[in-house]
Amino acid sequence: MTNPDATQGSLRKKYCASRQPTPRVFGPNVGGERARLILLHGNKWANGTTLNFAFFDSQGPDPSWAGAGALKDQVRGAFKRWTDVGIGISFREVTDRASAQVRVAFQPGDGHWSYIGRDILKQGVDDRTLNLDPLDGIADGEYGIDVACHEIGHTLGFPHEHQNPNAGIVWNEEAVYRALAAPPNRWDRQTTYANIIEKIAPDRVRGSSWDPDSIMHYPFEPGLIEEPAKYRDGLQPRGGISETDKQWVKAFYPVERPADFPSLALFESRRLQLQAGAQVSLVLKPTVTRFYEMRTFGASDTVMVLNQRRADGTEHYVTADDDSGEERNAYIRRRLQTGETYLLKLRLYYAAHAGETAVMWW
Repeated sequence: MTNPDATQGSLRKKYCASRQPTPRVFGPNVGGERARLILLHGNKWANGTTLNFAFFDSQGPDPSWAGAGALKDQVRGAFKRWTDVGIGISFREVTDRASAQVRVAFQPGDGHWSYIGRDILKQGVDDRTLNLDPLDGIADGEYGIDVACHEIGHTLGFPHEHQNPNAGIVWNEEAVYRALAAPPNRWDRQTTYANIIEKIAPDRVRGSSWDPDSIMHYPFEPGLIEEPAKYRDGLQPRGGISETDKQWVKAFYPVERPADFPSLALFESRRLQLQAGAQVSLVLKPTVTRFYEMRTFGASDTVMVLNQRRADGTEHYVTADDDSGEERNAYIRRRLQTGETYLLKLRLYYAAHAGETAVMWW
């Protein structure tokens, strides 16, 4: 479908208005390095997670959210692009929205957007977590796959790269506001500020480099960027998932070897020798069907995720608990089935005393 507003130029396509998470407010006892590490890793998934994705159909809460086969194929192609990078996150298409973490819609006129990382878990089963606008000409071609890859990048927990404070971009702000107020975006000033001009907090940025070719970077037409001077005539990323994107996503989600996961025996206390941001996956094999409790111990900030391993080797998300920034420990109580295999995944944000954090189930 052709966009009637479309003309040549980078701003003749719709930009992504990502759904930003509510800023976290910490108590006076949480600051410095502890707060920085929580913000950096807070929206990322436990490595090894299988993200189920589903499309809305004409029987869903809004028939306009359904998309044609060509649109769905673009999304499937984008998931494959991320998978082909070689990461520890996998994607699986399902038909039951209730079992999907990622729920994809194609509402015309609503623009492109996604929630950021694990924020999608806060949305109801009849709510969209990602939208692609079919009025923007994304039914086929590299442009459509790049748009879908960008939104999936948000789903993986990555923000907009042009808002990286290390970029050193100086905007012609009024020109930016005018450009985004015009068709096809028609953004108000707050939306433009939140998605372009506002800098990401340095605490949320990994490393010190800026990647103008990132899949998470917008293109910009001439006259919007004042500095660096080389981009005064416009900035156009090369397209596709960049080499720096690949390095970053593999740093957060390295390929796992499930055969090497250690088992955690019932009532065994396992000390966690983890660096900040690192993760361990432990195998749980209940011998009796009943409710079990899982808990961390020690002064740490941890997200603990319980997955069930399916017969095909994929992992089904069961539940999770995140104790980061709080004066408590991560805790899960869940009914487990005998004969099933579960994976308890722990990503450590921060530990006040390295090596003095442990986990146990009983």
